[in-house]
Amino acid sequence: MNEKEKMLNGLLYDANYDKSLIEERISCKTLCHKYNMLSPELTGDRQNLIKKILGKTKENYLLEPPIHFDYGYNIEIGENFYSNHNLIILDPAKVTFGDNVFIGPNCAFYTPEHPLDAETRNKGLEYAYPIKVGSNVWFGGNVVVLGGVTIGDNTVIGAGSVVTKDIPSNVVAAGNPCKVIKQIEG
Repeated sequence: MNEKEKMLNGLLYDANYDKSLIEERISCKTLCHKYNMLSPELTGDRQNLIKKILGKTKENYLLEPPIHFDYGYNIEIGENFYSNHNLIILDPAKVTFGDNVFIGPNCAFYTPEHPLDAETRNKGLEYAYPIKVGSNVWFGGNVVVLGGVTIGDNTVIGAGSVVTKDIPSNVVAAGNPCKVIKQIEG
């Protein structure tokens, strides 16, 4: 099994020294750089670049620059996706967003996790765990979501939250670590 296959299967893999993965990251980061440098009125060019970068898109979406992704092909966005400025998605594992997801500025979604053992970590080895976000989810600004997390439908994540565990549907959740504050009725 090569390093990419290990990465995609949630196994310990070489993120730092595998030439193929480095080349894939450079390719994605180059496309992200081009996207970030486009003038705001070039909406068609921006849409086309996003379709090149991401694994799956629907028809209506807007990602305000700058964006920063590792691979791109592991990111899927639903219909009416919106992200404000400075979206960071480290995507060695799948990151999936449902429909009508709104993301505030400076939000980050991190699928990689590094071993606690320093000797293993110093070899450039890591794991990656998927993130799944349901539909009708709103993230306030400066939210961080860690790998292995699922966030349910119709949920609001408060600004500045660090989401380390699953969050159910139909709730408001906030804090560090992020916890459910109240149910959303209706």
